Amino acid sequence: MKKILVFLFSVISFSAFSQNRVGLISQKNGSKPGYVLFAPLHSKTTYLIDKCGKIVHSWKSAYPPGQSVYLLPDGDLLRTANDSNKTFKGGGTLERYNWNNKLKWSYSISSTTECQHHDICPLPNGNILVLVWEKKSREDAISNGRNPGLVKEWIWSEKIIEIKPQGKNSARIVWEWHAWDHLVQEHDSLKKNYGNVEKNRQLIHLNFVITPDADWLHFNSISYNPVLDQILISNRNFSEIFILDHSTSSSEAATHSGGKSNKGGDLLYRYGNPAVYNGGSAASQVLFGQHDAHWIAPGLKDEGKILLFNNGMGRRRGELYSSVDIIVPPIDEKGNYGATELTVRSELYAEKQNEDLGGTFFSPNVSGAQRLSNGNTLVCSGATGHFCELDADNSIVWRYVNPVTIKGIGKRATYPIQNQVFRCTYFEPGFSGFKGKKLVPGLPVEIGSAEYDCFESGEIK
Repeated sequence: MKKILVFLFSVISFSAFSQNRVGLISQKNGSKPGYVLFAPLHSKTTYLIDKCGKIVHSWKSAYPPGQSVYLLPDGDLLRTANDSNKTFKGGGTLERYNWNNKLKWSYSISSTTECQHHDICPLPNGNILVLVWEKKSREDAISNGRNPGLVKEWIWSEKIIEIKPQGKNSARIVWEWHAWDHLVQEHDSLKKNYGNVEKNRQLIHLNFVITPDADWLHFNSISYNPVLDQILISNRNFSEIFILDHSTSSSEAATHSGGKSNKGGDLLYRYGNPAVYNGGSAASQVLFGQHDAHWIAPGLKDEGKILLFNNGMGRRRGELYSSVDIIVPPIDEKGNYGATELTVRSELYAEKQNEDLGGTFFSPNVSGAQRLSNGNTLVCSGATGHFCELDADNSIVWRYVNPVTIKGIGKRATYPIQNQVFRCTYFEPGFSGFKGKKLVPGLPVEIGSAEYDCFESGEIK
């Protein structure tokens, strides 16, 4: 593993922004003109802002986000919604709004036995991949080999469903995968799924836990590669990423054969924490509660590699810092993966102190990163609502802080409290969803805004 760069996160000072604590904080030449989409976790409004921090569009729901939001190629907003499911406490509903904030479609996956959560992934064919918790009883867990001491009343497993939206509030499941079909355990030879954990790395260790909570796995992001027809999952509790074969049928995905890989729904690739499958010590762990794992799109710098936000929970030697990592899996031209040990990982950069903004840039949860067409990288340190854009030299050329807190919209000069954002997404001015739309900058999101010099077309005015 080669570390490219670690540097202290310092504030870029411009007199025009010296009193800013939220909204636009700083800019430099090199910031890419365009728009940024984000949904504050304590708000029912989703914002689209320009690089001056001014609102160019917004959508309002009856619910706060269930975490992720997406702007589709036709300009519609696809979002998750937290419908206050009392069993799972998060997510539950999908919503699609048109540009005029009209709710076009809504679909609930929310009951006492299952619940949509965290992330979804719109597919090129119009379908949607959805992460779903599914509850398993204590009896079911023990019969499958779970150590009785590790389960209380129930355990939450994970499934992925691909749905085809229909009508205004319906959908049809066209494909599904269940983690429960791909388990291995060494606890009880008389129970299901008994086997050698280390020799079955393609399976999920049922008795690996970092928390006594029912939420055993905690997937937090899902991405799709249309060229490989594969799915990439971030598993927070295991500090691993998984890759699955999407070319299977649902029946094949429940087995260990079938699909292009002929491995069914078993893991094609995993990376981040070898201790999970008894393949290494704690010292070999390189991912720590990561989020937003996805393939870098074709045409962008490092295309085809995996980009993620490595939150840094539990780093060795007690270090607390987050990093953005690039991972190069050992994959051949046919989409087959070699030995996990051949993976190349590097810290693109790591953020540490940020004293002028009242703390550190360390984000223990949420967060994400995105590679831009000019080679820059947009980063969301979600726990503190910080967005920053870094150029190819890892210099910060744009910084913004979400002003929407648990208490409402904050003032420009006030430090924000609980202003979390799951992720932010950049869009080019020529994005197809903006065609025929009026993107007229209005007021900034925050209260007490004042006029200041700002990028509008790539030059400081």
